[in-house]
Amino acid sequence: MTDRTDPPDLVVRGGTVVDATGSRRADVRVSGGAVVELGEGLDVPAGTTVLDAGGCVVAPGLVDLHTHLREPGREEAETVATGTRAAALGGFTAVVAMPNTDPPLDSAESVRNVYALADGALAQVAVAGAITVGRAGERLAPMAELAALGVRLFTDDGDGVQSAGLMRRALQYATGLGVVLGQHCEDRSLAGGGTMHEGEWSSRLGLPGQPAEAEEVMVARDIALARATGGRVHFLHLSTAGSLDLVRRARAEGVPVTAEVAPHHFTLTDDCTAGYDPVFKVNPPLRPRGDVDAVKRALADGTADAIATDHAPHAPELKDLPFDQAPPGMLGLQTALALAVTELDLPLDRILALLSWQPAAIAKLDPAHGGTQGGPVAQGAPANLVVVDPTATWTVDPTALASRSRNTPYAGRTLTGRVRHTVLAGEPVVIDAEAQR
Repeated sequence: MTDRTDPPDLVVRGGTVVDATGSRRADVRVSGGAVVELGEGLDVPAGTTVLDAGGCVVAPGLVDLHTHLREPGREEAETVATGTRAAALGGFTAVVAMPNTDPPLDSAESVRNVYALADGALAQVAVAGAITVGRAGERLAPMAELAALGVRLFTDDGDGVQSAGLMRRALQYATGLGVVLGQHCEDRSLAGGGTMHEGEWSSRLGLPGQPAEAEEVMVARDIALARATGGRVHFLHLSTAGSLDLVRRARAEGVPVTAEVAPHHFTLTDDCTAGYDPVFKVNPPLRPRGDVDAVKRALADGTADAIATDHAPHAPELKDLPFDQAPPGMLGLQTALALAVTELDLPLDRILALLSWQPAAIAKLDPAHGGTQGGPVAQGAPANLVVVDPTATWTVDPTALASRSRNTPYAGRTLTGRVRHTVLAGEPVVIDAEAQR
């Protein structure tokens, strides 16, 4: 993304600053795209933009590890422009774009194309490159070439790398490049084309089910491969108690693995599918209450490092197909923060860690890796900020969302916690919950 020139001077006034270093009452002055001063009761020179943060928390911008922007190839569902507008409205100043586009993001040309599309976007777009050419799981993509362009996370998301040997080679290669491999954990031989969780509800509905073991077997395999190679594995959208327990034990051993969970896996259960509504079809599928409770425990005890939206827009005509034919996926960018505030029994600073500086570190977008996301709100730091009103309530209206698609399962649900302002590189891109361009 091209640096913006001459962003306006602004003061974020009257809020409580919360970041990885703690919390304090402070106004935040921004100039030239950076934080230049913090303190209570800062003077406001004439011509300075003032963002009211009274009663709000001011934090580093949110970072989504798992966003499907669809462009190129499926622009009828989403574009970089519409997806990043949704991101900004949801408080995200950076998103990691998944590579299952058409064509896939498995070449320097395709990665450069997305970077070009993201020029001037309302959020930073980091690209996740494919692990294998065409995401076909047969031969490795040119990871070194993509890493030279700034790609720091690689995944065949939507498909797990089925070959253990190929995944082992990918980890060995990734270790030398200093990049992370993200794994969509789904053993096809066990998943068997299942369209929902295999259990009571799949039996009742007569739909093919996908057992928990389809996820857990691949988690166990890749923990073993990470242990053997020292390569870093990031597990995408884990959804079962067994998977999270495997990660918990691996972390205790010092195996270099991290894990994300998606909001729908801590807010919805598989009985939501009782009416055959494809809006509740997602991959990995919605799970029973025991797994949902396990996801919440993993967020509370630190086993899960991040909340990632898995924002997956689809054109309405596709989501109107019968359940077994409709594509999996739900919108997530504009509801993730509020769902976490509403549904999780966690303090706001913990929720912000899961949505901001911890995912920034996993994606290597943080200052420790030369990036600008998730770092403390401090003098000299890049001004990528979100202002959150933790007590505001609002009702999800699919027609009011910024995405080109409408496939949210939360239509009509009243949530607590709303983004008031979002600042990207010093520019207020959302003011009073309205996108500025």
